[in-house]
Amino acid sequence: MTLQRTQVVNFALLAFAIVLQFQTTEVWGKRLHEKIYESFFGGTCFRRLNGTHQTGCSSAESGSVGALHYVDDNSQLDFLLDSPPAPPYAAILKSDFFTRSNLMRLKNDGGRNITAVIVLNAFNNYTEETTGFSHELKCPNQYSGILKPNSLETATCSALQPEDTWNPWGSGLLHEDFPFPIIIIPDNETVVRLIDCFKKFNNFDYKTQHLRSLCAVEIKSFMSAAVNTEVCWRRSNFIHNFATTRYCDPLEGRNVYATLFPRKMVEVDEMSASRASQIDREEKFIMVTTRMDTTGMFEGVYGVGAMDSLTGYTILISVAHTLSRLLSDKRLLLNPKLNILFMIFNGESYDYIGSQRFIYDVENSRFPKLSSRTAPIALENIEYVLDLGTFDTISNIKLHALSEFPYAKAMLEKFQLYATKSKYDFNIRFESSIGYQMPPTSAQSFLRKNISFPATILNAPPSNRFYHSVYDDGANVRYNYTNSSLDYTKLMDQAEAFKKFKANDVQMKIRNVSAVVTMSLYEVLTGKEYNGDILPSPVLIDEILYCFIKSQNCPLFFAASKPNSFKKLPLIAPNRYISVNRDTEEATLWTLRIMGYLLSQKLDNVPRENCTYLPRYWFAGYNKQGECRLTTQNDSLALSPAFTIENYNWSSGEYSTWSESTWSSLSSRLFLRPSRTHEIITLTTGIVVFLLSFCLIYIISTKSEILFEDPGPNASTDALNPPTAC
Repeated sequence: MTLQRTQVVNFALLAFAIVLQFQTTEVWGKRLHEKIYESFFGGTCFRRLNGTHQTGCSSAESGSVGALHYVDDNSQLDFLLDSPPAPPYAAILKSDFFTRSNLMRLKNDGGRNITAVIVLNAFNNYTEETTGFSHELKCPNQYSGILKPNSLETATCSALQPEDTWNPWGSGLLHEDFPFPIIIIPDNETVVRLIDCFKKFNNFDYKTQHLRSLCAVEIKSFMSAAVNTEVCWRRSNFIHNFATTRYCDPLEGRNVYATLFPRKMVEVDEMSASRASQIDREEKFIMVTTRMDTTGMFEGVYGVGAMDSLTGYTILISVAHTLSRLLSDKRLLLNPKLNILFMIFNGESYDYIGSQRFIYDVENSRFPKLSSRTAPIALENIEYVLDLGTFDTISNIKLHALSEFPYAKAMLEKFQLYATKSKYDFNIRFESSIGYQMPPTSAQSFLRKNISFPATILNAPPSNRFYHSVYDDGANVRYNYTNSSLDYTKLMDQAEAFKKFKANDVQMKIRNVSAVVTMSLYEVLTGKEYNGDILPSPVLIDEILYCFIKSQNCPLFFAASKPNSFKKLPLIAPNRYISVNRDTEEATLWTLRIMGYLLSQKLDNVPRENCTYLPRYWFAGYNKQGECRLTTQNDSLALSPAFTIENYNWSSGEYSTWSESTWSSLSSRLFLRPSRTHEIITLTTGIVVFLLSFCLIYIISTKSEILFEDPGPNASTDALNPPTAC
């Protein structure tokens, strides 16, 4: 019994030793790996495609490796492009050296010498004199705008004439195709690590680099898609072995809209009939539109689009909120059949995805969707479209129209009237601009469909040097959060506003534009000139900007959610890139909630158990105690019709065709690459050892009878004697 116990104990000790050995080996392996490689984060350039081209970047399938070389002047760039001694290289560029001319030289002349580009971000290092940092085209959406009569050529922008461009600082890099990965480093700590590593191992005696180890990077960002959307979409929809492989996905999101007044609800049994027959031809809408999205060149490091689209977005929400408070009683309306439809389109940065889909759905009686339980809207129901574009210079604004028509003339007169009233002292100049020189905004989708459609665009002359880039942030609009404890849901008069803000604060400038638009629409709806003291709240504008520039963990987002639904929200701004359907749509979800909260009417004395179905919604509210509100907000699909039309002609240019490549993983790591001489010696030694081993094994196998003597008849390998018969 004692012997058995001893054997069991010995066996347990042996098993424990084996497990301990495996764990020790694993830990040692991890430590060894960490000593060889040092991972770091960088925003990665990725691949997008349209109906005819591919744009963006991709690494080699196994990753792209290159020795670091810091480029801060043309001589360093020439060194990389003129037979460098230890290729391949990964060029490190300062952000002000990340220009079109430099990138195109690396692309066209680099060949196999250049396998990666690293951009060092320089937040807050830009001055008023700094050259622009915009990756967008000089004419954004230049192939999807209004067409010239009897032509396939768009006429709203000329990239050859700087005075006629809408993005004079555009480099167009966002729409170029690069054969190597490009990453941008957002944090200073990583920048210091990369520069120190370069200086320690690479930045001396360049001619002998091939004789020593060099600091290098490996970047993995292989993109599955190639050629164009047509090819990629066909490959993705090809079924093999009863399965499909996704190579790309269409850019897809949601539009968000709300009406100033609730629309008539349609019974469920009525919805089974033809939707087109349910259109109320007497129902009329003024559409106030803008876009929610922005974009950039790098995955995970997007700009917040502060000047690009957030100003127009904030103006629309401010206008909608103010009108919902001033016109809570529908009896004030001159025409009870007239309503305002506030529409925030998504994906407008990519050939107007959201507005194109809206028009397509309206033409086919699919807007609003069935679940809204309201009658569909036709284009004939829309009396006028006021599109809020970009407001780079908030004090100087133009009302753009293709030609004069009654609504455009009347609205311009109202804008000019309220903007110049001494009572308000808004200090804004509104001017008219008639003709084909139209900003790249959503109204172009309406005008392309019908050149005489009653649509106008409010837009400021371009002055944003960081359009569609990481630098279009709060600093670009000079935003500072006041962190006020005031109730942002209440409107304010001039005296109250100036107690908290100065005239030059961006909150007040946006408030002023919102006030002019609000008062003009108020007069259209009521037939009476607005002379009140109550104006949009700059406190609400301050909160909106904070939520979308600084942090989602903001009071407005909590108020627009259900009580206690979140303990804490992310301390970063929501992503406003349209992305693809598989990704979370932070901006869309928050837009839907705040539109529902700020445009809704509070229902007093309605308990939570009676506020569980739309259009009723239970919000946390400003005091976070919970309140029931009658809402009008909803969403609609922002997916190009090109992906739903059978046998669509991808090169026709009728609809947006943008898609995004799939990828397996994105990573970047720093390590010490052995010298070329060391690699050759290692390879040669390996080959010699292999050949010697092969020869030795051959000799041993052929001389085995001599080397290994016959053990004799008593060996255990001899056959056993047959058993004797019993």
